[in-house]
Amino acid sequence: MNNFVESTVMKIIPAAASLCLLIWFLIPFTRGIINIGNITGTAVSAAMLVIFIFFGRFTSLIRLLWNSPAGKVLVSSVAAVSAICVLTAAVMSFFMIKAMNDNPQNDNTTLVVLGCQVKKGRPSNMLKRRLDAAYEYLSEHDSVNVVVSGGQGPDEIISEAQCMKEYLVEKGIDPGRIYIEDMSVNTEENLRFSMKLIEERGLCSDITIVTDGFHQLRAELIAKKIGTDVNNISAPTRWYLLPSYWVREWFGNVYYFITN
Repeated sequence: MNNFVESTVMKIIPAAASLCLLIWFLIPFTRGIINIGNITGTAVSAAMLVIFIFFGRFTSLIRLLWNSPAGKVLVSSVAAVSAICVLTAAVMSFFMIKAMNDNPQNDNTTLVVLGCQVKKGRPSNMLKRRLDAAYEYLSEHDSVNVVVSGGQGPDEIISEAQCMKEYLVEKGIDPGRIYIEDMSVNTEENLRFSMKLIEERGLCSDITIVTDGFHQLRAELIAKKIGTDVNNISAPTRWYLLPSYWVREWFGNVYYFITN
C-alpha cells in the first residue's frame, strides 16, 4: 500500500508541475502574444503532462521499442537530443542570468535604451519598464547621458526613439541629456547606430545597455562583436510573460551563435 501511495504521489507531483507550466505558457496566447517561446513551451509542457499522466503506458512503450534495433536507435536518439537540449538551455540560462546582473560600476558610461513596440504614440508596457529602469539610473546619476534607440515600425505613428525621449522628458530628465537614434530596426542596428552617434557627439564610449533581462546576453554579444564592452541595466519582465520570452531568447541566442 505504501509503495502504491508513493508511486501515485511521484506521478501526481510532476504531472501537476507540468500542468502549471502548461498554463503559464498558455497565458500569453490570451494576450495575443504568439512566438516560438510560448509555442515550444506549450508543446513541451503538454507532452510532459501526457507522459506523467500515462506514465505506465509510456514506460511500456519504451520497453517495447527497446526490443528492436530500430526502436533502440529511436529511443537513444530522442534521449540524446533531449539531453543536449536540456544542457544547452541550462548553460544558456546561466549566462543569461549572469549578463542581466552586470550593472555599471560608476558614472563613466552612456546608457543605450533598446527600443520596443510603441502603441498610439505611447510606450508599450515592455518599453515603459525599460524606460523606467533607465529613468531610475539617470535620476541618480546626473552626469550620465542616454541614447534612445529605435526606428518607426509600419504600425507606429512616431519612432520608438522619439516616443522614448518624450516619456523620459515627461518624467523630468533634461532633454539635453537624451540623444535620439531613430533609424534602427533590430538589436544589432540599435547598437551599431548608437555607437556611431556616441562617437559623433563625443559621448562616453563605455555603454550600458538598458533592455529586458532575458535580452541582455544577446545584446551584450552583439556589442562585443562590434567592438565595445558593455554593462547592463535590466528591466523587469511581467511574470506571465517571462517563460515565453526566456525560451524565445534561447532560440535567438542559438541562432546568433550559428550565424555569427
